Amino acid sequence: MGKHTKIYLSIGGNLGDRKAYLEKATALLVKAVGPLVQASQIYETAAWGKTDEAPFFNQALEMQTRLPASELIKVCLKIEASLGRFREVRWGARCIDVDILFYGDVIIDQTHLQIPHPRLHLRNFVLVPLMEIAPDLIHPGLGKNITALHQGCEDTLEVVLQA
Repeated sequence: MGKHTKIYLSIGGNLGDRKAYLEKATALLVKAVGPLVQASQIYETAAWGKTDEAPFFNQALEMQTRLPASELIKVCLKIEASLGRFREVRWGARCIDVDILFYGDVIIDQTHLQIPHPRLHLRNFVLVPLMEIAPDLIHPGLGKNITALHQGCEDTLEVVLQA
């Protein structure tokens, strides 16, 4: 087996028992991907891109994995599907979404896999939870840390910590 790579994921959803879906996804990720190092608290945000949807719960996870990025994306998609996620409408309602934000400090630009996530710096619902657990993490493509990316983000959607 190869060495562990530090990865950051964003999980979220706006259908059903949102908190339960986050918990189930995290448990499945730990089983399939590797140990959970830390998880942010859960935040609620209005739907992004398709504003007539219910609000989302979002959370950031720091994990360790031995999987190559090409396998990691397959595992994430499989976990989404196993929890009932079907990709029909872009930005549509979903019970769970698992996005790879960072895979070590690697930059991958392929048709079906872009790491770091190409839009993470544009979205407060990704940046706020990530900033909680990794404020000084440097984005390898943009050369700025998460706190600086959040300060420069023009997204106006409020990200509210869940009690």
